[in-house]
Amino acid sequence: MATKTGSGDFVDNLGKVYGIYTGGFAAFVVLLAILEQVGVPNRWIGYLFVFFTLAVYAGIGVLSRTMQISEYYVAGRRVPAFYNGMATAADWMSGASFVGMAGSLYVLGYDGLAFVLGWTGGYVLVAVLVAPYLRKFGAYTVPDFLAARFGGHFARFIGIIVLFCCSFTYVTAQVYATGIIASRFLGMTFEVAVFVGLIGILLCSMLGGMRAVTWTQVAQYIVLIIAYLIPVVILSAQKYGVPIPQLMYGQALQEIAGLEQSLVSQGLADGAKLRPHITPFTDYDKANFFFLILCLMIGTASLPHILMRYFTTPSVRAARKSVGWSLLFIFLLYFTAPAYAAFAKLEVYQNVIGASLDSLPQWVYTYGQIGLMKVCGVDATTAAAVKEACLAAGRTDGLLHLRDLAINRDVIVIATPEIAGLPYVIAGLVAAGGLAAAMSTADGLLLAIANALSHDIYYKMVDPHASTARRLVVARILLILVAICAAWLASTKPADILSMVAWAFSLAAAGNFPALVLGVWWKRCTSQGAVAGMIAGFGVTLFYLLATRYGGMAEWWGVKNISAAIFGLPVGVIVMIVVSKMTPEPSQEMQDMIDDLRTPRGETVLDKVKA
Repeated sequence: MATKTGSGDFVDNLGKVYGIYTGGFAAFVVLLAILEQVGVPNRWIGYLFVFFTLAVYAGIGVLSRTMQISEYYVAGRRVPAFYNGMATAADWMSGASFVGMAGSLYVLGYDGLAFVLGWTGGYVLVAVLVAPYLRKFGAYTVPDFLAARFGGHFARFIGIIVLFCCSFTYVTAQVYATGIIASRFLGMTFEVAVFVGLIGILLCSMLGGMRAVTWTQVAQYIVLIIAYLIPVVILSAQKYGVPIPQLMYGQALQEIAGLEQSLVSQGLADGAKLRPHITPFTDYDKANFFFLILCLMIGTASLPHILMRYFTTPSVRAARKSVGWSLLFIFLLYFTAPAYAAFAKLEVYQNVIGASLDSLPQWVYTYGQIGLMKVCGVDATTAAAVKEACLAAGRTDGLLHLRDLAINRDVIVIATPEIAGLPYVIAGLVAAGGLAAAMSTADGLLLAIANALSHDIYYKMVDPHASTARRLVVARILLILVAICAAWLASTKPADILSMVAWAFSLAAAGNFPALVLGVWWKRCTSQGAVAGMIAGFGVTLFYLLATRYGGMAEWWGVKNISAAIFGLPVGVIVMIVVSKMTPEPSQEMQDMIDDLRTPRGETVLDKVKA
């Protein structure tokens, strides 16, 4: 799996390699479908899906091992735009996108579209304002750019703090997602499952760095997009005879609206408490809806593990093209997520709500036993426990009411095949896709953290004379330590996946975006201004997030903490501009370097400096 064999055979044959891989994966799914039909137990189908895919990803990681610095940090800058777009999409479409987004749309309805709009729109900012210029600069990490643009190690150190906080929060959410999937399909406790998933994550990223992560993420994208599309395509074909769920989405919404009214008329739902799926601004008011979109857009253009992906392309032009491919590959999932949520809700309304408490489907108890499904306020562990709780709650008619069923939003995607009665092999396929999504992002995040700690702190600030071997050993040790800490935190179930991810976006937006954008587009921005702005913006955001989440502080003007950057971001920009105006302007040499940075052609800036 080396990136360069002889004259670069592997890169030259990527289409053939991944074509064979896709065909092999399809054949594997067909084989498991046949095994299910001949009576192989469902648990073994789940085991085979999870362990086979983990083994493939780990194998790619091992085969891509390297001891070359440029290969470990930026995959040798030889990744074609098409495949970098696919890897970026996998890096981007985390457990939050795969597992959490449709679940949030299921719970929030229209208001959940804020996540789709914010995350998709953010790539416009990436393409226009940030990615090509960081690639032209030629650094290994985002803190590397901050140090060179603003001089000295202070800006680098602040950049590392921002990177660590947002990336660690984000990676915890991914490990949490792997724990949910592994606990369901491997029959183990959630607390143990997060560490099992961690092993596969580490094998993908530890030995080969960015080179291993890149080729693994391409493979993971193929799995996750197939796994996401197939269930909802089948449901669309079954219900409407058209296997294009995006076209049938409107019809599903009409049926949901009709069923909501029907449930109210039958006394199975409380009309006063019902939140219609298509009614806007029921959970988020208009201000919070648009604040969230803004924070997610700007956070997208500020996340270090995403920006790192554009350091791997052969040229600035390839970086721009890579952003375009990223958007296309992300669009395939995001365009489907609203339909996925609608079809899942339709299945629940039609087949579960109003059912007798004596005949609830088995999947209710399957997820209740791992704490992800509640009926009448208790975990749905057994039929007896459910009946007892519902009788205590005054449910004397023996039927399941809408308000009695509480599905954890993070299991909607995983559970939908079972809710709809699809073959178990489809559920296993979705689990494999969820693992691919969570692991691909976790790989990129862990690598971003470890690279920053090993390259920007150890090599640049502690031991500038460290050998290549020592630098890579330090990077791998730090990667393991960070991963273990993230797994431990995830095992405590700190919050739902989407909330943790939204926090990471706000932290990145307030801490990184002003310095990155003004650093490229405003030559007058000084080192003192950048440092002051980063500290102020990041500090305000972190304070608001922690104080409202854990400190009992009331929200300012009703702004939810997932949009905490709405306060920190303008503070950071204003402080950066004011302090820059009050301090001496950058040297002429620095201003010339920024002019060169904006020129799309030619050598990278760092190569010219070294020459």
